[in-house]
Amino acid sequence: MARPPRHDIADIPQHVVQRGNNRLPCFLDDDDRQRYLQFLRRSLPRFGCRLHAYVLMSNHTHLLLTPGEPGAISRLMHAFGRNFASYFNDRHGRTGTLWEGRYKACLVDSDRYFLACSRYIELNPVRAWMVAHPSDYPWSSHGANADGCADTLLTPHSEYLALGPDASTRAANYRALFDEALPDHLVAEIRSYLHQQKALGTDRFRSWVEERTGRFAAVRPAGRPTG
Repeated sequence: MARPPRHDIADIPQHVVQRGNNRLPCFLDDDDRQRYLQFLRRSLPRFGCRLHAYVLMSNHTHLLLTPGEPGAISRLMHAFGRNFASYFNDRHGRTGTLWEGRYKACLVDSDRYFLACSRYIELNPVRAWMVAHPSDYPWSSHGANADGCADTLLTPHSEYLALGPDASTRAANYRALFDEALPDHLVAEIRSYLHQQKALGTDRFRSWVEERTGRFAAVRPAGRPTG
């Protein structure tokens, strides 16, 4: 059966996850992580994509991206993912695929859901019991978004810019969002929409996506076929 195309609309953010093949590590040390970010930094302007949040885990990555046109994220992930895989195999004396098939991606509604998705991404190391606080993990966008550290990978989204009139205020207000945990129901919602690659957001947002794409944009209950 042919795989259904992803929902893909210009200037609408997407939450992207790329996993190591068979859930095996895709980073063996910090040099690997640094090189991954270098490949990503070079590829973002080439393919017209803007990165707003990210985290590099041991066997997968999360990216929050906005494409300038349909297909831009697909081209980005294919090109820089292939380049990193080649580097990884050469460096570690291995062969074969590094990534687990296609990456997963879902559209993200800017209203309420964008900042929640950004927090979800940066809280990954905390949920994995790797650190006590996202600021303790160096391989994510939290240092830039919450603490104002320079990170040329990132382009602030309008929802982030709306947090305050200047960089220090925005960072402080973003940091304050982490004083409370993401509600369990919101974590489950983010995971569900990402797994089924649908449109995370309000009913109005999903209706708009369905009108634009001609395809169903909400998650289906367990046990029903996805499309």
